[in-house]
Amino acid sequence: MGSIVLGRSLRIGVDVGGTNTDAVLLDTSATAAPNRGVLAFCKTATTGPNVSDGIETALRNVLEQTNADKSQIACVTIGTTHFINAVVEQDPRRLSRVAVIRLSKSFTKDIPPFSDFPPALGRIMNGYHGFVDGGLQIDGSQEAPIVESQVHKECERIRALGIRSIVISGVFSPLDQRFRQEQVVRDMILKCLPGVDVVCSSEISTLGLLERENASILNASILRFARRTIRAFRASIRRLGLDCALFLTQNDGTVISASAAAEVPIRTFSSGATNSIRGAAYLGSHQLKGESNKASIIVLDIGGTTSDVGVLLPSGFPRQASAYVTIAGIKVNFSMPHVESIGLGGGSIIKCDDSGKVTVGPESVGHQLTSMARVFGGDTLTATDVAVACGAKIGDSLLATEISHSIITESRAIMKVKLERVIDLMKTSPDPLAVMVVGGGSIIMPDRLEGVSQLVSPPYSSVANAVGAAVAKVGGHVDMIQDMSTKSVNELKESARLEAVKRAVDAGADVNTVTLAEMEVIPVQYTANQVRIIAKVVGDLRTPDHTKDQPLEDEGESLDREDICIAGAQKDEVVEAEDSLPIDIDSYSPKVVKNEQSGRLEWVLTELDVCFLADGCYVLGCAGGGSPSSHCLHIRNQLKLGHVVRVIDPRTLPPDAVVSWGGYMGSPAVSVERLAGTENVQALDELMEHLKMESFDAVMALEIGGGNGLQQLLIGSSKYYDRPVVDADWMGRAYPTIWQTSISTHEAGQLVPCVLASGSGNSIIMTKAVDDEIVDRGVRACCAEMGSMAGLAAKPTTADRVVKYGITNTLSLAWRIGRCIARAQANSTVNRVAEDIIEEIGGPSSAKVLFRGKIVSVERRLYKGHTYGEIVIQQLSISEQETSHNTSTSVATGGTLKIPFKNENIYAQHTSDNGRERYIATVPDLITVLDTQSGRALGVPEYRYGVLVTVLWIACSPRWTDTAEALRCGGPSAFGYDIPYEPLGTYMETESVLSEFGAKAGLG
Repeated sequence: MGSIVLGRSLRIGVDVGGTNTDAVLLDTSATAAPNRGVLAFCKTATTGPNVSDGIETALRNVLEQTNADKSQIACVTIGTTHFINAVVEQDPRRLSRVAVIRLSKSFTKDIPPFSDFPPALGRIMNGYHGFVDGGLQIDGSQEAPIVESQVHKECERIRALGIRSIVISGVFSPLDQRFRQEQVVRDMILKCLPGVDVVCSSEISTLGLLERENASILNASILRFARRTIRAFRASIRRLGLDCALFLTQNDGTVISASAAAEVPIRTFSSGATNSIRGAAYLGSHQLKGESNKASIIVLDIGGTTSDVGVLLPSGFPRQASAYVTIAGIKVNFSMPHVESIGLGGGSIIKCDDSGKVTVGPESVGHQLTSMARVFGGDTLTATDVAVACGAKIGDSLLATEISHSIITESRAIMKVKLERVIDLMKTSPDPLAVMVVGGGSIIMPDRLEGVSQLVSPPYSSVANAVGAAVAKVGGHVDMIQDMSTKSVNELKESARLEAVKRAVDAGADVNTVTLAEMEVIPVQYTANQVRIIAKVVGDLRTPDHTKDQPLEDEGESLDREDICIAGAQKDEVVEAEDSLPIDIDSYSPKVVKNEQSGRLEWVLTELDVCFLADGCYVLGCAGGGSPSSHCLHIRNQLKLGHVVRVIDPRTLPPDAVVSWGGYMGSPAVSVERLAGTENVQALDELMEHLKMESFDAVMALEIGGGNGLQQLLIGSSKYYDRPVVDADWMGRAYPTIWQTSISTHEAGQLVPCVLASGSGNSIIMTKAVDDEIVDRGVRACCAEMGSMAGLAAKPTTADRVVKYGITNTLSLAWRIGRCIARAQANSTVNRVAEDIIEEIGGPSSAKVLFRGKIVSVERRLYKGHTYGEIVIQQLSISEQETSHNTSTSVATGGTLKIPFKNENIYAQHTSDNGRERYIATVPDLITVLDTQSGRALGVPEYRYGVLVTVLWIACSPRWTDTAEALRCGGPSAFGYDIPYEPLGTYMETESVLSEFGAKAGLG
């Protein structure tokens, strides 16, 4: 081709994958042409650790194909999985040790940094952690001021260890608009340790201490490697004589300058999947008919081993993953695109057993397709061979003629069903959506799929990821906590929009093309006049006068020297096989033993048991009770240290045995930052001193729901009081107030004396009360002054009251529910986890699926120490919901479901398509919302727009319906709602773990 003489409208897009590096040369002024402006493309092998060689080869190839005038190239945009691969592959040569300084005087010490890291990654990244005074309360006030001498001592320890990457993580730091504690500490560190990398967690992510800290650690660990890699990218571009800007693509489909990417490489972690989504839509959107080009588009990327499915929204951004996001087993709260993957690709191996049953995948020949597949002379039957037998033009078609007709027919039917199911998981409306098919394995795609309006395979689909990089736009993103005391919400929204526009323009966007893509306002729970505002804008890249990128630190440093530095720092590092919990969920049995002293059965908890309990407790929390994740970590840490936690049946205790009980009081939103601590232990210590008690016989939870279902396990552990925990609680779920408990319903005056402990040295004792309701009001007012979360120890009770008034077998129930979730995740049957839970806890008379859909509205407001609000869920069609013939029909279909909450879910009101309204469930029954992606429960803090959910109803315990008084205290009238209570079924108590597994062990 001749030399191209155009305006500076040429762009080069590159996508670096694990196997191939793809590149395209794109003319952005010719997007309406049949070739969509693609002037040249190339696919070459990714060149091992030094990916710049592969990039340089691909760049040179597309330049030589066109003899393009290099001066007309506006930019090179690279999408790479190199950074996330360093984490996933647990490569110590590319990962640095990290020191974490956490700012908190009184809290979080029981769950230190790296607590939830997979052991192998922890051994690589965990360099050091320390605590200094600091941190905030949820209302934005300081827990404690920064003490500079403490920071200096931590710096000296870090210097002695030779660590060069440091994370600063402050409690509630995203709320810190006034003190800027993290930034103050960063300045102190840089004075003591010039040249180190310092990452402030508040600049990486938002509320959620462990998740934000984890994301910051990952970012800090790859900073040196990221700089080295980006320098190599720049060097490749310079060697080719290109004088243009270098960008990297981000997780949301926008670009970031090379210098900025070197500071926050975590923003590029999932850019590969995003590039495929955007590239496919760009290449094929003009082929869509009717309204499909204005709706969300599903993109199916079929590779050699897997098929990945994502969604491009009308905003131009990929749909983001919902509540639970993990990277290499590490939980983070960083924005990532929602992508579902299945083990089906061009290299998927097809087998036929002696009975004639055909299977396709998930095993694959992968990159060995061209040597192992039959059409390439190999002896392995693959999905590609079947595609060739059906007419695909690849390899030698004569070598596919011996494949039997039955294998071809059945294998194609299996592939069709697999693809239909994964696409159904991603659909977000009841209408059929268009599907774009890209990737080298797309030849295995059937001609039609159920539930798909149009099936489009665009040109250049094999390099759609590189096209996506080339067409990526410039984004501006704002995620901040704002004060409404002096400005209205609309004023704050406009301020956030303008700031997002400014950031987009600073990053290279043409101000005349910038549009608002997303705006969300979320009240911050339990704080006065605080809102979280998220704003995203997007615009076209400004050319040709885009400002050149800033040089990187140590730009001139030798790459070879950097290689030696990184390799030498960890040359002796050996990555051991990752320690793991038992993975055979189906065959796992809890440890039930006979106590030789008492003669009773005791359930001795393992780490896996605690994980089951945590997930089950959150389901029983009905969106309240606080996330149990930090409690789970706290107790698991104790078990790892050799401490023991025992569970017993309360009926095995003498009637007059003394049972201590209590729980956390306050906002679930506080626990996401302050984490589980020893507040309840401190409260019990104070109460025992006040009552002059020397000991007690057992311990019991106030409520089974949420984090409160686990916290008494800590008190009962051998580290503290070494007393058994009874398999019971006072609620059978989470509930807003302590006077709405079964013991208060049946016998007044059983709450006081009680103690409230802050965890930071403050405690209050309430000795008398005229009724139980004033107890809650009094201690809750104190709780608000203690940071809106405190430990409560109530008047000790007796075993006969627990048996008569308590809700028994609730730990066992939580364990069984959690096991269902773990089994579903292990067996990839999350789509029917609700049905598994229903079967486990007693069948349709005990639980039902109320509704399936997605959250389309979330409202929250604060009043007298509680979070009030509601969610609205929109129904999805049956064809979109069901991915298994075992999935049950919901109680209500069509229309929408409204669920108001006061900390916990109150009722479920269905509105049909014709406008008819009816209540299908209310308290005291349990209404819980499950995240369709993970199978786990969602709490009020995790409610957000667009999350796909299943609403589950569980009948209340008979203890709640024994008397009209119990119903009055527990029913919706207590919340100000005059709703008739019409139970859907009869609760069936689950058999206790102790009796079932004790009998199996011959101990009964």
